[in-house]
Amino acid sequence: MSSIFSTYIELGFHHIFDFKAYDHMLFLLALSAIYTLSDWRKVLALVTSFTIGHSITLALSTFNIIRFDSALIEFLIPVTILFTCVTNFFKLNGAASKQHAIWSFHNLLAVGFGLIHGMGFSNFLKSMLGRNGDTWQQLLAFNIGIELGQLLIVSILLIAGFLMMNLFRAKKRDWIMVLSSAAAGIALILIMETNIF
Repeated sequence: MSSIFSTYIELGFHHIFDFKAYDHMLFLLALSAIYTLSDWRKVLALVTSFTIGHSITLALSTFNIIRFDSALIEFLIPVTILFTCVTNFFKLNGAASKQHAIWSFHNLLAVGFGLIHGMGFSNFLKSMLGRNGDTWQQLLAFNIGIELGQLLIVSILLIAGFLMMNLFRAKKRDWIMVLSSAAAGIALILIMETNIF
């Protein structure tokens, strides 16, 4: 693995943990809030769906195939978080675990929301890209890094949920409510702070 490739994997991995970009972590929290550790395959499919979505718009933006209003994207990202939280409230009685299919409408939704989040990643990546003609390699490595970071975040959340529900005997409904309500509250603040209106 070349040093450039590994460097961009690290950049992607660390960017997902950057508290200046915590809205992406917040989305992952909302996305995985309704799942338990036994649902890890569904969560893996969801995270990968999200990665597919943001990889597409990240590439299109990086190569200047699409252009967008940054203020609009800053508004839409917390909207995706809020929407995800609201859908969580309709699944408080464990509806997520009753869905047997790994691929579902929620995966399509994750891809769609990933398209929006990819545009949010693009400004950071554009500022870091080299000028040596290896843009595709850097883009691939950056996306791999983001995917690895995302998987680590949701793994921590699933393990935390497992401990809360099995060690501390918290109810799944309460766990979903706490995570989703916190994420929704922060998303509302982010929406109000945007300059879209």
